[in-house]
Amino acid sequence: MIKRFFKAIGVIAIFSISLCSLYLANLFLMKPASIDHFLGKEFLTGLADSPESMTYIGIFDQFNWATQHNSKLSIPNPNDLQADIKDTKKTLKVLNKYKDSSLSKSQKITKSIAVFDTENNLKQLEEFPYHDYPLNQVRGAHHNVISFMSDMHPIRSLSEAKDFIKRTDLVIDVYSGQLDWLERQAAEGIYAPKFVYVHLIKQLNELINYSLEEHPLYTQFIKKTALLDIPGDELTILEADLKSSIENSVTPGFILLRDFMISTKDNANPHHGIWSQPNGDEFYKLRIRSYTTTDYSPQKIHDLGVSEVARISSRMKEILVSLGYDANETVGALMNELNEDPLMLYADTPDRKKIVVQDYMDMVTEATEGIKEYFHTMPKAPVTVIAAPEYSEKTAPGGWYQSPALDGSRPGAFYVNLYDIKQTPKYSMKTLAYHEATPGHHHQIAHSLENDELTLYRRFGYRTSAFSEGWALYSEQLALEAGLAPDPYDELGILQSEIFRAVRLVVDTGIHYKKWTREEAIAYMKAKTGMSDTECRVEIERYIVWPGQALSYKVGMIKILELREKAMNTLGDKFNIKDFHSAVLDNGNPPLFIVEQMVDEMIVEALETN
Repeated sequence: MIKRFFKAIGVIAIFSISLCSLYLANLFLMKPASIDHFLGKEFLTGLADSPESMTYIGIFDQFNWATQHNSKLSIPNPNDLQADIKDTKKTLKVLNKYKDSSLSKSQKITKSIAVFDTENNLKQLEEFPYHDYPLNQVRGAHHNVISFMSDMHPIRSLSEAKDFIKRTDLVIDVYSGQLDWLERQAAEGIYAPKFVYVHLIKQLNELINYSLEEHPLYTQFIKKTALLDIPGDELTILEADLKSSIENSVTPGFILLRDFMISTKDNANPHHGIWSQPNGDEFYKLRIRSYTTTDYSPQKIHDLGVSEVARISSRMKEILVSLGYDANETVGALMNELNEDPLMLYADTPDRKKIVVQDYMDMVTEATEGIKEYFHTMPKAPVTVIAAPEYSEKTAPGGWYQSPALDGSRPGAFYVNLYDIKQTPKYSMKTLAYHEATPGHHHQIAHSLENDELTLYRRFGYRTSAFSEGWALYSEQLALEAGLAPDPYDELGILQSEIFRAVRLVVDTGIHYKKWTREEAIAYMKAKTGMSDTECRVEIERYIVWPGQALSYKVGMIKILELREKAMNTLGDKFNIKDFHSAVLDNGNPPLFIVEQMVDEMIVEALETN
């Protein structure tokens, strides 16, 4: 802990000397004993322990000469668990010492968030330290290093190119530490389901069998260094060093993980739900609390999902029939027919991915302009569209978002999976663009990052799927209301996205609470949404290895819509959509109970002002 403290102090000193007050002004102006100061220090201490996080945030890179973070990776250690438990207990104890009577309004909110998050983390660490599946088929530890090095590690100079190789030299140590964790998980009797083993062994073999010239780390390195003015002889040495690092560190690390999976595959869990793991039902309740920021029971969420599926299906059927589709067919069957319609699919040409990416970019640009009247301010950071990397596209989700760097060196990124041509029916594209980019994830996340009124902790220290995913799903409906999707086919895309999230409430609780099989869940999703076989399989397999996360989208959206309706009904003509969105967005990424508090206060202020 002393070592970590001095590392954090060093980071703070660097910020102070370098006048990075844009990010830490509030921290230095606070009284030393303030809760904001404490949480800011805790955040920086955690950052100092994570060189990946320091790289991700971006503003530390100009001080790499002192921190050396760009040449390091986090190495798992057997002592991490007990150290984390000890630190989390200490944090909770300190938080509870702050009396509400001595806190400002904003600090009371901060305390509520921090206590909620810390209590959940402590319960996870103490009772369920090995219930997660860090080695999984979606974005597991084996892919994380590759994607981090390829997408996050900057190569803007010779020194950063050398740091890239230093990091790859450490991959064997990362995976050796991961192997130790997997062995301790196995000792607890916790193994991933059988299908996970099948995917992982195949993925790891593919990573192991890459030729050096085709290896994603090598190809990305060559692509980035080609843009630099590095002398040819020095570049040749760098390339040789990287190849040696891949041969002696990266590939052996993959072999360690692959051999573990092969040696334990006979112990694979024959069931799919987390209920089958030790004390799995209680773990699932904790996941629900953490991801939805509610105390909803699995049964309540399941029933809510069934109700929402029925409601959305009715509206979809109405549109489909108006377009001339057979009223006697189910919505799922009709949407599946629509998915197969050649008019809705791109031609499978060599330049298909480039064309689709540009079409997505045009949609993002249109939405950014068309949604402005619904917000007081728009994010300054741009967002770009990128095709998912080939090494992960077979099992990656249809799309995801990556936030921009604070220093402006990296824009927000909306990744689209273009592996299966049927994953990109044209009628659904606007929906995904609204969700991942504008007014969804990019708008919300960039808005928070650029909000100088937020303290360090409120800006970076807490994240919740219920808020961020709930906002992104709400954004799809907002875009429809704003007239950005006037074509009935586009509305079908938005409704299919919503029913997809409503189905998640049913299948996630079905798998992890009601003991459904993977196949039962896939069949339900297929029947209700008409999504492609590939999409349904990938999604259900994701929920199995990530219990509870899929619940956050619809639960968050429902709460935001409930609060908007409450504000509209209470304020009548005094309701201002810009003010409502500010109440929702101006407080970082809070739990839903804080969002409700902020909207209630906005309503009171509006009534008093008018």
